[in-house]
Amino acid sequence: MRPLLLLFALVLPLASSAAPATIDWLDLLPAEDYQAMLDMPEIDHGGNLDSEGDFTQNLHQRDGLPEVMYSTRVVDDYDGQSVRIGGYPVPLETDAQGRYLSFFLVPYAGACIHVPPPPPNQIILVDYPDGIVIDDIYQAFWVQGTLRVSQSSNELADASYALSAERVWLYDGE
Repeated sequence: MRPLLLLFALVLPLASSAAPATIDWLDLLPAEDYQAMLDMPEIDHGGNLDSEGDFTQNLHQRDGLPEVMYSTRVVDDYDGQSVRIGGYPVPLETDAQGRYLSFFLVPYAGACIHVPPPPPNQIILVDYPDGIVIDDIYQAFWVQGTLRVSQSSNELADASYALSAERVWLYDGE
């Protein structure tokens, strides 16, 4: 029995420190939404590029988009998983030093200003207590932490996932 306990004591810490799974945004789409995205006509992402944009509008869904663009369906298998995902920040809450403690992570740049927003199941609400400086919302970041299936809504957007970030860093293309 002692050898088994010793083995368990050695293996358990290794299992809990395993590297997070690197996931893609498409991994967060249920099969029916993935197929609907493939079948969807192209959406005009140009819009009015000269229009004023800020962080107080435009992430909520716009009228007239295909139904899949409003989807809150999720992939439950990722609930509670340690993951790493690349995306673009939409800043929400800062600390006294101007570091962002909370932001939405989205799959493409400009989702907050000039283009139709992603569906809620392609928006992740990120909580990062260490905070990060975001100088350019067109710069991608890696975000690593525990992903949860969690529907949330605020004045900017609806999100179907939340992530408690342990680490956030500039996307290096890898």
